[in-house]
Order: sequence, then C-alpha cells, then structure tokens
Amino acid sequence: MAKRSLKLPELGLLIFMLRGKPDAERMLGLLHTVEVAEIGPEEIGSLRFTNYQPNRRLGERIASTQFLDEDGILVFASLYLDQEGELYELDYWKTDDSPLLRIPAF
Repeated sequence: MAKRSLKLPELGLLIFMLRGKPDAERMLGLLHTVEVAEIGPEEIGSLRFTNYQPNRRLGERIASTQFLDEDGILVFASLYLDQEGELYELDYWKTDDSPLLRIPAF
C-alpha cells in the first residue's frame, strides 16, 4: 500500500467528524502530518492511517456520517481508532458498492 498525505476533501471530512469528540484537539493537530494508505477492493477509497506501532488493530468507532456522492448514491462514512486510541481507519462505502467519486465539502 502506497502512503500519502491527506487530500483536502478527506481533511475536511475528518475535521467535520472529529468536531466535539474526546481528544479531538490533539487528533486535529496531527492531521497535517499523518500519512494514509488506501485500502479495500480496487482501492475504492477507504483509508488506513499509518502508524509504526506493531500489532495495531481496530478499536472503537468514534464518528459516523453520511452524504450523497456526486452520482446521487448514499455514502456511509465511519472513523475508527486503534486499540490505543490513535486514528486507525476512515471507512466509507456506497450503498450500491460502486467506487466513491468525490467527497463533498464539509
């Protein structure tokens, strides 16, 4: 998986989802330096936050939202932490299982 910085629409979505959550100030302060890797079949858009801690695993879901993709299909998005409370995954999927076209401005 190739690592990269967050794209502006992803950053906007994360800021929206983290607003008012526990430890949000710390996590928001890290967003400009995090690296992510696209995951999922055919890289449909879900993101895994890279971290150099060994044995990371999925922890709790701290936020979720939904929006319409530009083709009008409903998209569900969930933000997960790892077992240590660090950003782990931004998972989004369309209700028709097609690839995500665009994250709207939040």
